[in-house]
Amino acid sequence: MMGDNRHNSADSRMWGFVPEDHIVGRPMFVWLSLDRDIDWFKGKIRWNRFGLDASK
Repeated sequence: MMGDNRHNSADSRMWGFVPEDHIVGRPMFVWLSLDRDIDWFKGKIRWNRFGLDASK
């Protein structure tokens, strides 16, 4: 999990993983899905997942 103001916020990079029982709610949709094995200019963004229902 990462804060909106990542350069000036204390997020999971500072305090570690969030225990699963502390997570409240469910994701509604996929905002951005990246393929870590592909270069930015060769299709890193997985457009076929953009905006999909994340609960499935």
